[in-house]
Amino acid sequence: MEADVPLEWTTEECRSYTPADTDREMQYRTYRHDSGDLRLKVAPASLDDGEDHPGYALTATSYPGLDLSETTRVRTVLTFERCDRIAAEFMDLFSASYDGAGSLDDALEYAYERTREHR
Repeated sequence: MEADVPLEWTTEECRSYTPADTDREMQYRTYRHDSGDLRLKVAPASLDDGEDHPGYALTATSYPGLDLSETTRVRTVLTFERCDRIAAEFMDLFSASYDGAGSLDDALEYAYERTREHR
């Protein structure tokens, strides 16, 4: 089930696949803010760092495709559905705070602080 995407966001890519070494289906989804300044990715955690980790990671990439792009791991959780719900919450928080290119870092920090895992 796909999460409801806020108006300012578009589902960029969405696919399911089964890795060769398991018969468990995995999912991958990316979202892009309409400004083009931020992309979120919900993917198996092992794809994010190359290690064999269970669960899914939510990452945020500012200015995707540009030399100055930065990727931040927001959170890692056990299931795709939970990670996708956190992504939807992140999108809502970011959109509520974002007011153009000058505030990208502030809006990103705002959403990150409210959705990251607190230790």
